[in-house]
Amino acid sequence: MANLINLERATLAAGTRLILDEVSLGVGTGERIGVVGSNGGGKTSLLRVLAKERDLDAGRCTHTSSLRLAGVAQDDELAPDATIRDVLHGDQETHVWAGQAHIREISAGLLGDAQASAVGGLDATVGTLSGGERRRVALARALVADANVLFLDEPTNHLDVEGVAWLADYLTGTWMTPERSLIVVTHDRWFLDAVTTMTWEVVDGRVEAYEGGYAAYVLARAERERIGAVTAERRANLLRKELAWLRRGAPARTSKPKFRIEAASALIADEPPPRDSVALARFASARLGKDVVDLHDASLALGGTTLLDRVTWQLAPGERLGIVGVNGSGKSTLLRVLTGQQPLDSGRRKEGVTVKIGFVTQEVRELDALGDARVIDAIESVRTTTTIDGKAVSASQLAKRLGFPGPRQQARVSDLSGGERRRLQILRVLLDEPNVLFLDEPTNDLDIDTLTALEDVLDGWAGTLVVVSHDRYLLERATDNQVALLGDGRVRRLTGGVEEYLTLRHAGIGATRPPAASPAGGGGGGVSGSTAHTGSAAEVREARKMIARVEKALQRIHEKEARLHAEMATAANDHTVLARLTGQLRELAAQESALEEEWFVAAEIAG
Repeated sequence: MANLINLERATLAAGTRLILDEVSLGVGTGERIGVVGSNGGGKTSLLRVLAKERDLDAGRCTHTSSLRLAGVAQDDELAPDATIRDVLHGDQETHVWAGQAHIREISAGLLGDAQASAVGGLDATVGTLSGGERRRVALARALVADANVLFLDEPTNHLDVEGVAWLADYLTGTWMTPERSLIVVTHDRWFLDAVTTMTWEVVDGRVEAYEGGYAAYVLARAERERIGAVTAERRANLLRKELAWLRRGAPARTSKPKFRIEAASALIADEPPPRDSVALARFASARLGKDVVDLHDASLALGGTTLLDRVTWQLAPGERLGIVGVNGSGKSTLLRVLTGQQPLDSGRRKEGVTVKIGFVTQEVRELDALGDARVIDAIESVRTTTTIDGKAVSASQLAKRLGFPGPRQQARVSDLSGGERRRLQILRVLLDEPNVLFLDEPTNDLDIDTLTALEDVLDGWAGTLVVVSHDRYLLERATDNQVALLGDGRVRRLTGGVEEYLTLRHAGIGATRPPAASPAGGGGGGVSGSTAHTGSAAEVREARKMIARVEKALQRIHEKEARLHAEMATAANDHTVLARLTGQLRELAAQESALEEEWFVAAEIAG
């Protein structure tokens, strides 16, 4: 492995803050490096130093003579009057670039949406594109370049789940060769695991190196802190909790985590599952009663596009649901419908009498009126204490958990960064103590430590949770079930999670191929769309009774599964007990599969 970039005793300061303190490191051929750290910790500055776009105060950065760089910054610098064709191909004749397979692959994977929605296709000007389309064009420009080192700063911003998956596959497949290297800054933990083979953490002027992607980084950091007898006990506990979830999760969740199994098992031997789903659902039912938010035969069209087509949906107490979907399919609009902010064209919305909704939107404009207030005042104006995981937590303590240490709580709201404003927005919504919480892209502007802390808070929050996010890791970590909007006005339950959604999209299922009606979500909630009634009135009534029976049976199975997982955590070192419990889980999975088949048959009749 040859070195392409060398950093020697690099020192860089911004005002009185030291970003790099005599850091030495190298980038070799064939490496795929993920860069993590807190917001403002120096990740982007490190990338700019390595690319020689920012001068050092001391030390030096050297490049090999054969180095060819390409990259994508957080804010693209595309000329608004340039066309997509100009940005990607310059003066090249069409037959030159169109004859190259990798360029055709990039165009199909990244530019399908941009070319389809932009008037003029490749001849559309950059200024007419949306933020997401501009991001895709900038990524495509970097990928078509003949570079052997690629710098990507938050490349998954504005990409949906499908786009993130395509980018990960392309970078590790077609683009990557033994002579090339990749350096990526991202808070997308799934993307880190899927793409990177080494992790750099920028912290306190240092760059700590860990072998492997995000999962291996969590293990190594937890182990390093344990050996070093770190006093920050809560942070270490969070690491063990995160590690336990990663180790117990589906193997497909991470790409090649490179765990040392014995070390991981020792660290998480007494770590319970992230949350007690049964207890939380029971408590949520006590707070909410039977009814949460229901949609009955709901239809909605905006801008000539049908977003909901006779959809019936019942959210259940304690349900934790993730929503994915193609761009423009109406995910954010669906949240506004569920919260009552968006009227329906037909059908009706019913809300339980005890429901109290909290809504974290993509915008943070509600903080504009609080610009002159201190952070702690903006928080305590909502409530001074709340309850998380059955324990009373003060507003100041919760603020500290979500990244506002004591001194920062005294800052003015108008002086906060984008990530801090996002954290404050979430804090204020949580402190209002809703029992139904809707989150629309909550990971925007949040670093990995803050995301981990947010997930920890949500683990102990009792209520119904609905999340729209392109962050696959968050969806799988914080929700128990997922549904998809495929652009055809329907809502489809994903029994196989996000992986099933990607499979459906790869198979071309979307607006042109309506899916079957969807079974109930975990916790008894259900979604369905318009389906022709194929049975007689008596058959329809019987089918609906069957659906109700199956949903109750599925709920009982979900509760049994949760109890078995808890028993497995308790008996982590008893292989005999684990084998017995694993067998019981397989039996439950077979029963669940059979029940879902019954549900599909009944749903076809009931409509």
